[in-house]
Amino acid sequence: MESQSQSGQHQTPKRSRFTGMFHKLKTNLVFRSKLAEINGAMGDLGTYIPIVLALTLAKDLDLGTTLIFTGIYNAITGAVYGVPMPVQPMKSIAAVAISSTAEDFGIPEIMAAGICTGGILFVLGISGLMQLVFNIIPLSVVRGIQLSQGLAFAMSAVKYIRKEQNFSKSKSVGDRPWLGLDGLVLALVCVLFIILVNGDGEEEEEEEEGDGSRGRRRRVSIRKVIANVPSALLIFLLGVVLAFIRKPSIVHGIKFGPSKMKIVRISKKAWKNGFLKGTVPQLPLSVLNSVVAVCKLSYDLFPEKEFSAASVSMTVGLMNIVGCWFGAMPTCHGAGGLAGQYKFGGRSGGCVALLGVAKLVLGLVLGGSLVGILEKFPVGVLGALLLFAGIELAMAARDMNTKGDAFVMLICTAVSLGSNAAIGFVAGILLYVVLWMRNYGRAKPISLPSQSDEHA
Repeated sequence: MESQSQSGQHQTPKRSRFTGMFHKLKTNLVFRSKLAEINGAMGDLGTYIPIVLALTLAKDLDLGTTLIFTGIYNAITGAVYGVPMPVQPMKSIAAVAISSTAEDFGIPEIMAAGICTGGILFVLGISGLMQLVFNIIPLSVVRGIQLSQGLAFAMSAVKYIRKEQNFSKSKSVGDRPWLGLDGLVLALVCVLFIILVNGDGEEEEEEEEGDGSRGRRRRVSIRKVIANVPSALLIFLLGVVLAFIRKPSIVHGIKFGPSKMKIVRISKKAWKNGFLKGTVPQLPLSVLNSVVAVCKLSYDLFPEKEFSAASVSMTVGLMNIVGCWFGAMPTCHGAGGLAGQYKFGGRSGGCVALLGVAKLVLGLVLGGSLVGILEKFPVGVLGALLLFAGIELAMAARDMNTKGDAFVMLICTAVSLGSNAAIGFVAGILLYVVLWMRNYGRAKPISLPSQSDEHA
């Protein structure tokens, strides 16, 4: 009897841990609002589709394999973190690949760059160094990176709306016509529709019963109905329909079945070029935007959700250490994607898990034949989605209320936009230190809070 009770005591903690883990996963994946979560899942596509399409057309990236792996990543990160944690392309690696020849920086080099970046991020996460970096970086510098990234997205969106794009060469090829199935008028109508439905993104508080007239209550109910319209989902579906109308023959190019996966062979030269040309410029952006900025934005939007910068760094690392060996596009998390999904209604991990399931199904059922559909997807429509993702990310900087904070943030933003995020980060840190030294010992030193101060 005594031995049975002891074994029962040993089993109870295991069972309770398993039950607690299951409850957490269930809580992380539950939808707050079905339509809003489905709509929010579309908020990241303005960034995802153009880069994936560009790499597919310019470098023969296997779209089916990429969809399968990014779908799995979406589902896992949604379950683990319980927020609409995005899975985005590594932008610096993609930019280098698109601007280089296939012989100089092809698929082996792209995958080598992703594996090296992922490996470094995993080591930084598991060693605890990433959490240390997150704690000591001043909040004003993080806001500068977020503001620069948000404005960069918004400016790219305006370019997509105004100019026709050649994604395979990553350049504009002329003014977009006013009319047509991918015309300027269509893009502007999409922008106005999103503004009409979503407004400025501020969640309205319900008015108390009895303190207004029947007409006021009717207007409030109409606003609620409009606010529940899934604007991003409708715009995306419109883009799919227009793609088939623009080129009906793409139906004949659809083939069922997943792409055949194979291990990418990476030579010593590919490892070297991938690291020097891909990892070196990508690593600062991944640390700042994919880990530090995304964690800070998540804490702002979902203060009840607790996870560390170290864990985010490790998930980014694992995604690339595994997927890139099979030819899946190098990926990371990103503050812009999180802002976009939040803007359109994403409030839980179920939002990105649903997106992940959709990607996985498309990858398994249609594979690489989806390229033809994406190639004819109206770029101006993508620009409308990307515009609001960028603006939502930039709005995170509105809490810099002191002149010192705003000064550091704006210098960091200007340098980042004029050069890159790594140089902007260094400029912001140097400016922060100089201002701190200048004001050291004063009765009322300048208020430049760090992230650790804010969350202490």
